[in-house]
Amino acid sequence: MNAASALSAVPSGLRTPLLNEYREIAKNYAEHRWAPSELSGGRFCEIVYTILDGFGKGTYADKPRKPQDFVSACRKLEGNSTVPRSFQILIPRMLPALYEVRNNRGVGHVGGDVDPNHMDATVVMSMCNWIMAELVRVFHQLSTEEAQAIVDSLAERRIPLIWQNGQMKRVLDPKIPLRGQILLLTASSPGPVRVDDLLTWCDYKNKPYFLKILKRLHAERKIELFKERGTVEILPPGTEAASNYISSRQNA
Repeated sequence: MNAASALSAVPSGLRTPLLNEYREIAKNYAEHRWAPSELSGGRFCEIVYTILDGFGKGTYADKPRKPQDFVSACRKLEGNSTVPRSFQILIPRMLPALYEVRNNRGVGHVGGDVDPNHMDATVVMSMCNWIMAELVRVFHQLSTEEAQAIVDSLAERRIPLIWQNGQMKRVLDPKIPLRGQILLLTASSPGPVRVDDLLTWCDYKNKPYFLKILKRLHAERKIELFKERGTVEILPPGTEAASNYISSRQNA
C-alpha cells in the first residue's frame, strides 16, 4: 500500500480534510511556522474525532464536525468497548491535550500562557504523527513499522526541483552546485538519508571529496552527519538554505 491509498476505508469527505490538514501541519513545522502548525492541530483534532465517532457508530458524518464540548465528547468515545483499544482510550485522551495547545497556549486566542513556539509545535507534530500512523495501522491492518512508513511518506516535503522515481532522486537544475544539491535532496526526504544514496542521487564519483563537503555542511550546522550510521539529516539552517535555492530558481 502507498500513501495515495492511505485510509481509503474512510469516506472522502473526512479522508481528504484529514490528509490535507496533516500535510499542512508537517509543512508548517518543517518551515518553522509554529503558530499555523499548532492551529492546524486543532482542526486535525476535530476531523479525527469525527472519524472515531463514525467508526464507533458504524455511520460516518459527511464532513468534519466540532462538538460543542470537545472534552466531554471525547470522553463519551471511551464508552465504546467494541472498537480497538487505541480508538477507545488512547486517541480520545490525546485529542483534548492537542486541542488545549490550540486553545490555551497563545495560538487560537489572545492571552494564552505562552506564545507559539518550537516546543509546543513539536508536541503537536509528534502527536498528530502518532495518531495518523495508528489510524493507518488499524484501518489497513498493518504493522506499526509499515503504518509509520506510509505516514512519513505523506509528510514528505515536495520540492519542484526534485525528480523522483522509486528510490532514485535527481536535482533537475544541473547549475546548482554540489552542496546545494545535497541540501535539496536531504530536505526533500522525511527523515535521515544514507550518504551512499546521496552520492548516487548526485551522480558523484569522488566519495572522499563528497564526504569532505558533508563535513563542511555539518560544521556549518546545515546538516547533522552521523558518521557511525552513514546518514545525514537536514537542520533548520539547511532547510532555509534549500528554500533559498528554490526561491532563486523561481525568481530567475
